[in-house]
Amino acid sequence: MAFGLILPLGVQNVFVFNQGATHKKFTNALPAVVTAGICDTLLIYMAVAGVSVIVFSFEWLKILLFGVGLFFLAYMGWIIWKDRPEVNGNTEGNRFSTRRQITFAASVSLLNPHAILDTIGVIGTSSLTYSGYDKWVFMIGCIVVSWIWFISLAVVGRKIGQFNGTGNFLKRINQISAIIIWIMAIYMGYQVYLLLI
Repeated sequence: MAFGLILPLGVQNVFVFNQGATHKKFTNALPAVVTAGICDTLLIYMAVAGVSVIVFSFEWLKILLFGVGLFFLAYMGWIIWKDRPEVNGNTEGNRFSTRRQITFAASVSLLNPHAILDTIGVIGTSSLTYSGYDKWVFMIGCIVVSWIWFISLAVVGRKIGQFNGTGNFLKRINQISAIIIWIMAIYMGYQVYLLLI
């Protein structure tokens, strides 16, 4: 179930993959991987603990979250679209710095209402069938799957980046990623519209 939730090509996955692909060393993409993993761990814990369900019982909070997500994703799509990856050059200017990776990874994890609702709706609800020790095992299993997935995404991105000497392939990947992010931003705008009417 956890793999099924995390597999779809969402904003968080696209970002982690891109960091793996554009950095010369896998270790340089670790800030994005670790931040995404920590954020997912926090969301899964909150979902299993039931804390996040209380937060989403407030309509105004949903509107705020979707609104912030809309503007952030529109901005992030623009940044990724403009990015010119150079996988074998000496310039680091086009790669996200450690600080920027952490900021963006945390933002796409915690400001992504779609991911939050999936975590609450599926993992949180599924955890209700367990109690005591079994509930903890379920939660830890979901967290482990999340970490394995983010590490794998960065590794695959790195391998693809190594085969792309010119940077053209990664530029196309970035453009596709930006379009996916903009589609998610439009979806969030539509959700805000539905909540307001």
